[in-house]
Amino acid sequence: MTITLILVGKTDNRHLDALISDYKKRLSHFVNFEISIIPDLKKRKHMETELQKDKEGELILKKISSSDFVVLLDEIGTEYSSVKLAGWLQKRMNSGLKNLVFVVGGPYGFSPDVYARANQKLSLSKMTFSHQMIRLFFTEQLYRAFTILGNLPYHHE
Repeated sequence: MTITLILVGKTDNRHLDALISDYKKRLSHFVNFEISIIPDLKKRKHMETELQKDKEGELILKKISSSDFVVLLDEIGTEYSSVKLAGWLQKRMNSGLKNLVFVVGGPYGFSPDVYARANQKLSLSKMTFSHQMIRLFFTEQLYRAFTILGNLPYHHE
């Protein structure tokens, strides 16, 4: 299985980027993990919110194929504990799924078309985090889930 994390906009914090790269490298021992970055829209500061979401949505949908299982990282999604997330991932792997795609939207969220395409929504917390921080939190949780599945000494209950 390949897991892809689609992101809108790059991070401008080299420390976050280094931590994300570290977890990406760790994940390579368990799964093919890719990060796909959609560049920030040009002149987005002068765009209406809905137009910005629509344009970002078009770019997101171009990165997704019809056979992908798409999960939006969204504040109104389902919340899992780390152990439950690991179990959820195991079910996806056992189903023979080839491509699991997680998406972090832009600052205003997702367009209606992206919501319509999604198979599921996942929330990492009821709190709001910056789009740059959520990249790190998600990547770490994904790594944690694989260590739980592998019975490795990373996660403690």
